[in-house]
Amino acid sequence: MTSSLPSRRSGAVLALLAMTQFLVVVDASIVNVALPSVARSLEISQQDITWVVNAYTLTFGGFLLLGGRLADLLGRRRMFTAGVVLFALASLAGGLAESFGWLVGARAAQGLGAALASPAALSIITTTFAEGPERNRALGIWGAVAGAGGAAGVLLGGVLTEYLGWEWVLFVNVPVGLAVAALAPRVLPESRDTGRERVFDVPGAVLSTGGLALGVYTLVDAERVGWLSARTLVLGAVALALLVAFVVLEGRSRHPLMPLGIFRLGTLRGANISGLLIGVSLFSMFFFISLYLQQVLGYDALEAGLAYLPLALTIVCSAGAASALVTRLGFKPVLMGGLALVAAGLAWFSRVSPDGAFLPDVLGPSIVVGAGLGFSFVPVTIAAVVGTQPEEAGLASGLINTSQQVGGALGLAVLASIATSVTAGSGAGDPVTALTDGFSTAFLVAAGIAAAAFVLAGLLISGADSRAVAGSDAPVAVAG
Repeated sequence: MTSSLPSRRSGAVLALLAMTQFLVVVDASIVNVALPSVARSLEISQQDITWVVNAYTLTFGGFLLLGGRLADLLGRRRMFTAGVVLFALASLAGGLAESFGWLVGARAAQGLGAALASPAALSIITTTFAEGPERNRALGIWGAVAGAGGAAGVLLGGVLTEYLGWEWVLFVNVPVGLAVAALAPRVLPESRDTGRERVFDVPGAVLSTGGLALGVYTLVDAERVGWLSARTLVLGAVALALLVAFVVLEGRSRHPLMPLGIFRLGTLRGANISGLLIGVSLFSMFFFISLYLQQVLGYDALEAGLAYLPLALTIVCSAGAASALVTRLGFKPVLMGGLALVAAGLAWFSRVSPDGAFLPDVLGPSIVVGAGLGFSFVPVTIAAVVGTQPEEAGLASGLINTSQQVGGALGLAVLASIATSVTAGSGAGDPVTALTDGFSTAFLVAAGIAAAAFVLAGLLISGADSRAVAGSDAPVAVAG
């Protein structure tokens, strides 16, 4: 059953969902600038402090697929609201933390809340706005706020840490999250998969969540213990075995958590591969820029945050333009153009120098990468849900989110390892020069990954599907 939504209400739906996605994405990066203050306040070692970030990434990436399917089966608005409430309460607990374990537990709970809310929000957009210009515009706004969230998180983190204390990078989520949860029943339509029995695939949930969470954990821990260490190899093998068992089980299950038939869509497959590589190349960029600004150029937390403002504004503008371009040209050429800009911008970043300056070493490449990110994120999200049925909306949304988050974890782990190795082996006598050599190499590798994403998007994403979206128009409807 479908029912039309008045444009005013559909605008309110989009505003509420976009606000939530902004919070979710911001929280993946907002603590980066605050980490030195957190370490001093709670007496956390340099080796352990990264888990304040990794705990969030681990549960966010590990539970996204499960969160998307729960939204389809139990109700998208219901899971969205539950996720936002958990996210807000976990933020409060994190801000009140008095020990390392307390804070890491709260960050993990935040990631779980985000994993429930984010795919539910994207699937509500997919079932509210029909394919064509309406959905393209909606996902343009979604892409603008989600893409800018990474950069804005560093900016907000710097401001809040400087003036209010590190606790406020977590406290800021509480009033916004609770307000969103209170408004959700009044603003958002409820929808779920009504075409099948509400039977939950418990073995599939255990295998998929266990495999993804263990895989993300292995990636983020590999830089510390070594990529070829027995620990990394064993945990990686176990994670792979769990995921293979999950795929085998889903092929035989009458009520699978992830119906494998969704991969019949070639464009969905191509979009998820592209999304994975976008995550690999871009998520680590924010990490390295922050380190370069503070450890090489000598910026404080506030200055480093403000340095991200041009990048955030460029993402917002380019994502808004991307939705209009997708409607005119289709998502494939826009995505490929965005990936070309990302590769060029990261190659420019690889020219950073130890005696660099903001204008040539940060501002210029930030604008190029920001434009590329907006032009990439919007069309890859549109491509990831094209051709899916309403009952598959949560699953498709969970898949593209999972691809990007796992890609981000993989990229940060691999590129941080490369940067550390190059820095350690640098012949430069100056430690600042050695650091810069590591950052430069990591940016160059990331540029190569973005170039590979450009090639694969051209090969794997259907031009016919892309052209079908361009110029198509249909009434706005919501599944119910």
